[in-house]
Amino acid sequence: MKGENNYPRAFYQNLGKLFYAIALADGEVHEVEISTLEHVIEKEWATGSEAFPILDVFNWLHEDQEYNAEDCFKSFMAFKNNNEALFTNQIKHLILSTANKVASSFARKNKSELILLARLDLAFKIKK
Repeated sequence: MKGENNYPRAFYQNLGKLFYAIALADGEVHEVEISTLEHVIEKEWATGSEAFPILDVFNWLHEDQEYNAEDCFKSFMAFKNNNEALFTNQIKHLILSTANKVASSFARKNKSELILLARLDLAFKIKK
């Protein structure tokens, strides 16, 4: 993904929703999950400002605290289902890798996180 900038802003915004859902799956977003996401975004996702919407949306959701993990996950899935062409195998792999790193960053993966990760993995394997 590094060096590519041909994705719409809404793509990155919806990734922020997804990664927030993963971090919040256990009912609380931990500082280590935020710093892990920031590190992965910086190192694996973007070379410029294109990744800012991921962190902007994540941080806004975290500060607002009015949205639960399930709603954010469903919102991401609706975007994904309406924009399948954006989700190449390379992007799917990067999304799954990032989600797993966020989920593993605080006391390993718990049951709620594992369920969301499994649902995401399943959604990425189904061809419509």
